[in-house]
Amino acid sequence: MKRPMNRRARAWAWPLVIGLVATLTWSSPAGADASRAGFGEAVDRILDDPLLRGGAAGVVVADADSGAVLYRHRADDRLMPASNTKLFTSAAAMGLLGPDHTFRTDVLGDGTRHGRTLRGDLYLRGTGDPTLLAADYDRLAKDVADAGITRVTGRLIADDTRFDAQRAGRSWAADDESSYYAAQISPLTVAPDTDYDAGSVIVEVAPGAAAGERPKVTVTPKTRYVRIDNRATTGSGGLTVERGHGTNTITVSGAIAAGAQTAKEWVSVWEPTGYAAAVFADALKRQGVRVAGATRLGEGTPADARTIASHRSMALKKLLIPFMKLSNNIHAEVLTKAIGYETAGRGTWSAGLAAIADWLKKQGVDTGAVRQVDGSGLSRMDNIAAGQFTELLLAVRQQPWYAEWYASLPVACAPDRFVGGTLRSRMCGTPAAGNARGKTGSLTGASGLSGYVTDADGRELVYSIVLNNYLAPSVKSLEDAIVVTLATSGEGRTEGVRPRTVRGGQSADLECSWVKPRRC
Repeated sequence: MKRPMNRRARAWAWPLVIGLVATLTWSSPAGADASRAGFGEAVDRILDDPLLRGGAAGVVVADADSGAVLYRHRADDRLMPASNTKLFTSAAAMGLLGPDHTFRTDVLGDGTRHGRTLRGDLYLRGTGDPTLLAADYDRLAKDVADAGITRVTGRLIADDTRFDAQRAGRSWAADDESSYYAAQISPLTVAPDTDYDAGSVIVEVAPGAAAGERPKVTVTPKTRYVRIDNRATTGSGGLTVERGHGTNTITVSGAIAAGAQTAKEWVSVWEPTGYAAAVFADALKRQGVRVAGATRLGEGTPADARTIASHRSMALKKLLIPFMKLSNNIHAEVLTKAIGYETAGRGTWSAGLAAIADWLKKQGVDTGAVRQVDGSGLSRMDNIAAGQFTELLLAVRQQPWYAEWYASLPVACAPDRFVGGTLRSRMCGTPAAGNARGKTGSLTGASGLSGYVTDADGRELVYSIVLNNYLAPSVKSLEDAIVVTLATSGEGRTEGVRPRTVRGGQSADLECSWVKPRRC
């Protein structure tokens, strides 16, 4: 299925997705006595903005220390939360897996050793590590060679039995299938970069020297698991890079201008277990280890197999940074299935989500009024009210790992991607800059921002804003106006701000960090 350029070839046809700083005017509303009214009336005026006309809003503000609710607007209305859902998943992962949890990837052998020959099968067994790079598979292969094995008479078997075979989340959009932010979930996968976009490859397209020539197309990591069908030309127009359904053929079509910069697109693979096995098989060959048999997927490792090499991921408390700052969907889903395996012995969405709901209930979140069907919020079936996010944000402050979890939240106007994350271009030049932290969320017609901000008197506030069913291209300016209003408020005074109308052509149908190259 073909999709518009602004959803499949964003890297070189940027549609002005973000531009959030320009959407705000930091000034008092005309005719408003903000000091007398307090921030409640100021927030009411922001929610009355035409950008939200006909839409739905849930907003809650509470005192972080006492838990007292200071403002409520339809706090119990269940709305589509988008990536605010990751607040639930990340906190439950810290509570159930622990901040020091790691993912282990092992290479094992069965059969017998005869000199440098393993007479048996070689197993690659994964537990869900979303941070494995091609270089990590190289190191595993080198460890096999360093163990004295140069020949395997049997097969290479990729053991992905830690999780079930359901690869895509419930009700994920079919036309997102080749998008890296909707990559398939497996205990064995490969990330092409240190954003750890697991289950995807990076396709680079460089123009030819002259009009009419074929552009040069390369893939990172270098692998024969995907096939490039290069139908593009050097000339005027735009490029489309898309993987066909159920295949690993990536078609590059359209045109790229002579002299243009190399274009990049992140594309998911079909069947990440096979992708990992292919990358590892190539690494074994480079290290001089020959495997005589074919590669097999999805078989379990025998109990008596012996470990030859192992790799451990970074600890969960460190993984939270790329996960939450960049709103990585695959990390959320891997953690959900890992929670299911650790708590119920089943690496499934249903087991993981049940454990998440149980943990949230113990923290005082009314899970009976929640529908969560995935870990990331990519599903449009997720329904969570702003009041329930506020319950979580208050409760986690008592956890021993709170400081590490809090540090993973994006910071308004902090320019470093791994500090500011999806808020790095928002609320700049305001009292919220460097102050407000929050988890963003964006899907078509759904937007959210929930987190913490300190007011002018030094009081920490908890806030949750969930906006739905609007027709405007973006309502991020309303979220920012509310948070800046909270940041400027104090005892007996509030400096309300007025959001400026979003410029035509802007869009916020996806998290800004999902749109490559990195624009937020």
